[in-house]
Amino acid sequence: MGAMQPPPPWLSAEGIGERIYGLAAEIYPICRSITGPGLRETLSILAGTVPMDVRSVATGTPVLDWTVPREWTIRDAWVKNAAGERVIDFRAHNLHVMGYSAPVRAVMPLAELKRHVFTMPDQPDVIPYRTGYYSESWAFCASHNLVESLPDGDYEVMIDSTLADGVLNYGEYVHQGESEAEFLLTTTACHPSLANDNCSGMALLAHLAAALRGVRTRYTYRFLWMPATIGAIAWLASNDDRVSRIRHGLVVSCVGDAGGPTYKRTVRGDAPIDKVMEHVLRHAPGTPKAIDFFPYGYDERQFSSPGYRLDVGLFQRSLFGSFPEYHTSADNLDFITPGNLAESYEMVASAIEIVETDGFFLNTAPKGEPQLGRRGLYDKFGGQQNVAESKMAMLWLLSLSDGRHSLLDIAERAGIRFSTIAATARILRSSGLLVEAPAGAADPAGVG
Repeated sequence: MGAMQPPPPWLSAEGIGERIYGLAAEIYPICRSITGPGLRETLSILAGTVPMDVRSVATGTPVLDWTVPREWTIRDAWVKNAAGERVIDFRAHNLHVMGYSAPVRAVMPLAELKRHVFTMPDQPDVIPYRTGYYSESWAFCASHNLVESLPDGDYEVMIDSTLADGVLNYGEYVHQGESEAEFLLTTTACHPSLANDNCSGMALLAHLAAALRGVRTRYTYRFLWMPATIGAIAWLASNDDRVSRIRHGLVVSCVGDAGGPTYKRTVRGDAPIDKVMEHVLRHAPGTPKAIDFFPYGYDERQFSSPGYRLDVGLFQRSLFGSFPEYHTSADNLDFITPGNLAESYEMVASAIEIVETDGFFLNTAPKGEPQLGRRGLYDKFGGQQNVAESKMAMLWLLSLSDGRHSLLDIAERAGIRFSTIAATARILRSSGLLVEAPAGAADPAGVG
């Protein structure tokens, strides 16, 4: 049931956007992949914000229908012209090498080289992001204009990489709540120098997890920073005993740009987290949109697969693949802003506030409208920004607090932000006009 605690201080943390941006900028230059030293370096930096356990799963380990691949290490890569000049250079931008490229050293004519270089003719000035995780091959990526400018002749190519037995890593932090029921928050940690997708998600969840430390919560919060697809599959394979505890979940990515915000619903489409996020978006700035589930995207599709069917949605600003910067070098630190990151943080934090606070209550003077003036209740809203809305929230609460309507139900019916409804409910409780509904009323948070 709703504990009706005051709103947590981390909900609107001062300067949070700048702090998230700073951490995203720190990890942005690192060449990450689904395995390897770049991923471990990233997790180590994130651990400076929130202590996390770095898990390891060995190469060759069966995980559900998959097998953990060999570990990839990249040291250098280039294409040199006849004068020995690096015309494509991994050191200049780590997107210049296809992720998981096998080692190579060869000399070849331009026509053959072009068969090993990805470009984007429709965006000729950007470097595309490409990977080849599960087939041993090699390739470079470059701007289309650069490749078209290369004169005929022979070119020397070199990729100094290693594919060898090692481990797959992911980071995990658990904030223990009063209940074993869990709220799962995950983000991808394998993309190289892409600021929105997904340095923004990694940094946001690190600061959110850090803010939860020391806070008393109903739920247990499990945070995961994982390589896409294979990381979630590896976690699911080794945590079958914990899966049943997950009541709500959000995959968080692409949260630093100016688009959206966007929420992709769970498979069932009417899960508690769907209702929570739709309420959050309804009161969000920008052009918020909730869309139905479809089986492509991020790791929500792993958690939503038929063997699990967990209530996990996807939260982003612009939906993946819908903005031209997506998976290109244009997804840089200029594409994200502290202001957008702060808004995204507050939206996820608001979802947590709803899950933590929602509950069923009873009006203790249900016959007719209670006399509010003699209780001095109207005066209690004098310091609030929107007095009229707060007074209407009070009337809605007194009208619908019958043990059958949760605070979120009332907020939705009234068209009032949940935080206003919750704050007003605290005032009514302190005045003795609201009490918690007795055990047996439906629990919207699923704690039971």
